[in-house]
Amino acid sequence: MLAKIIHFVKEYQADIILVIGVILISLLSFAVGYIVAKQQGKEPIKILPYELRIQPNYEYGIKKVNGNNGKLFVIQENS
Repeated sequence: MLAKIIHFVKEYQADIILVIGVILISLLSFAVGYIVAKQQGKEPIKILPYELRIQPNYEYGIKKVNGNNGKLFVIQENS
């Protein structure tokens, strides 16, 4: 049994090392990205109800979203 395992490892040594290398690089990349994202400390995006106040020189699009209890949200698109 041990001889079969040793033979298998010797036969596929290059492929085994390649797979281990890819996994280690992937884990390292994920860890670095996670650490950088934590250090940036950005505030999360908040979606709040908006009281409609029409102002000149602005374009407004009002969209009623299903399930928002009849509240209106203003979506401003800068073009």
